[in-house]
Amino acid sequence: MQPKKIYFAGAGGIGMAALERYFLSKGYRVAGYDRTETELTRQLAKEGVEITYNDTVEAIPADFRDCPQQVQVVYTPALPSDHPQLSYFRSQGYPVLKRSQVLGLITKGSKSLCFAGTHGKTTTSSMAAHLLNMSPLGCNAFLGGILRNYNSNLLLSATSPYSVVEADEYDRSFHQLTPYIAVINATDPDHLDIYGTEEAYLESFAHFTELIRTDGFLLLHTGLKLKPRPGKGVRTYTFGRNNGDFHAKNIRYSQGSILFDLVTPWNTITDLSPGIPVDINIDNAIAAIAAVLLTGEQITDQTIRQAMSTFKGP
Repeated sequence: MQPKKIYFAGAGGIGMAALERYFLSKGYRVAGYDRTETELTRQLAKEGVEITYNDTVEAIPADFRDCPQQVQVVYTPALPSDHPQLSYFRSQGYPVLKRSQVLGLITKGSKSLCFAGTHGKTTTSSMAAHLLNMSPLGCNAFLGGILRNYNSNLLLSATSPYSVVEADEYDRSFHQLTPYIAVINATDPDHLDIYGTEEAYLESFAHFTELIRTDGFLLLHTGLKLKPRPGKGVRTYTFGRNNGDFHAKNIRYSQGSILFDLVTPWNTITDLSPGIPVDINIDNAIAAIAAVLLTGEQITDQTIRQAMSTFKGP
């Protein structure tokens, strides 16, 4: 992306916030519009994003107007297509991209761990990002929630080849990604105002599996209706609470904590304890750890235990 000024139409969205923070870290001038002032937009303003809550063209910073060669516009599909500022940028020939397209461009050259599913993707992607960040590998992470361990939804590393992405099926946004490891937690029908039918919803996930790199992996929760279509060379694994290539055993509950052992295709990692001790985080932890292990990197059992036990949640 050539322009060094970026305008975010819908700047207060959690997914947009991660991109705004990313471009600020790269030295870009960042501005944008949102309808409502929130704690997140106030924090973004403190970090350097110039945010307006007025949707008129005149509210756009003067040096972002009448200069289409100097400004990249990024928008969220949640914004109406006839939004005054978005209409202005399009009529004046500005380059305009969806948030998902920009995220796809940023992560395309990395080894992306992409977490998809009707539910669970924010927690599992946050767990995986925390685990990688606590290891020598590090990662760049674009998360759909503010990770309490870091008070941010963006993690950055200048050296890591890995990115962690929440792969959002809304508006088929995840079709812009190029996963190295694709994780699908659940495919219960959702967003039927967009997809129309359960069959169309499942087809969208099936197409997502076609986008995995030929040297990559697909990690599926057991019991899904989905019929994946990964390409030649992609290796497929399953996970679940009680069965799958990655699954839990010896689950113990004691004094407000949970302990379990994780069975993997290669070994068993004992005494894992989710930092937030609720049942669903057994499944979430299995998905996150499995995705990181599929990278083939040498991460010690102790690092995994420490990451899981210190995870504070999004």
